[in-house]
Amino acid sequence: MEAIPDNAITRRRRNELRCALAVLVVLAILPLPISDVYTQNLIILTLFYAGLSQAWNILGGTCGQISLGHAFYFGVGAYTSTMLFTHLGIPPTLGMFAGGAMGGLMALLIGWPCFRLSGHYYVIATFVVGEIGSLLFLNWDWIGGASGLYIPFHGESWINLQFRTAKLPWHYLFLTFAAATWLVAWLIDGSRWGFAWRAVRDDVVAARSLGVSVFRSKMAAAVISGFFTGLGGALYGQFVGYIDPDSMMTGSLSVLISLPAVLGGVGTLWGPVVGAAILIPVRELSSTFLGGSGRGVDLMLYGAMIVLVALARPQGLVSLLALVRGGRNARTA
Repeated sequence: MEAIPDNAITRRRRNELRCALAVLVVLAILPLPISDVYTQNLIILTLFYAGLSQAWNILGGTCGQISLGHAFYFGVGAYTSTMLFTHLGIPPTLGMFAGGAMGGLMALLIGWPCFRLSGHYYVIATFVVGEIGSLLFLNWDWIGGASGLYIPFHGESWINLQFRTAKLPWHYLFLTFAAATWLVAWLIDGSRWGFAWRAVRDDVVAARSLGVSVFRSKMAAAVISGFFTGLGGALYGQFVGYIDPDSMMTGSLSVLISLPAVLGGVGTLWGPVVGAAILIPVRELSSTFLGGSGRGVDLMLYGAMIVLVALARPQGLVSLLALVRGGRNARTA
């Protein structure tokens, strides 16, 4: 296979960054003319899951370690930030980084034994560990147990990340979160880590023969992924004002975190963004209009959409861009 020239790689990465900046500007302007609270909330959730799925994609896509336990890191981050705020008075602007650190630590502790497994055994192990963690939190009275914790409201504040009268601050907070995870993924993609992790994903034996430390690569990817997932959990806890294990640590949440990347394109920079932009609005709208009387029709709708994409375009929706670009080049040739 012919190697891609360095200048072509540099040009591609510059184009990716320019495209990201253009998208960032559009998303920053997008909520300004919108006054409908429901629409604002829909955009906020889409940005949030784009960031969460990008965090999952660092481990599941770039490094190829499919995890179904990310809801545990999410919940740990939310509980850490909330407990620091309610018991020690540490503001969530600092507590969210502690939540991210705890999410990364949990990913490290879970990865240490689980990365000795491979394939479907690792996937099952992450799911089981996540469920065990959820059960522990359900029965831990000091952190509220099954009743959960209400986050006390101390007035509108950027320091405490509490906004009750406007959605705009949350839009920019979650936009920053999504942009930060994308930027980290972009930096990893062009670094030595990115090349090593993709080698681990594609062929472990070949990666090891080239001197790549497979175990360390998996652990590094897990820690970064867990950190951003925990940080996202801390932000989401402040957003809803209430946390409990049933809403923060369920297996269904782990699946939902991964689905935008699966739909958009696992292991790609834009896959989680494109997937979230389609999946989350469909999920929220169908749940709103069909959830009460549709008896699960909302779940069937976006489930069918994922199955169709998986059958038609296993590489994800972003692969359609390559088809369009290829067709355009063929017409101009």
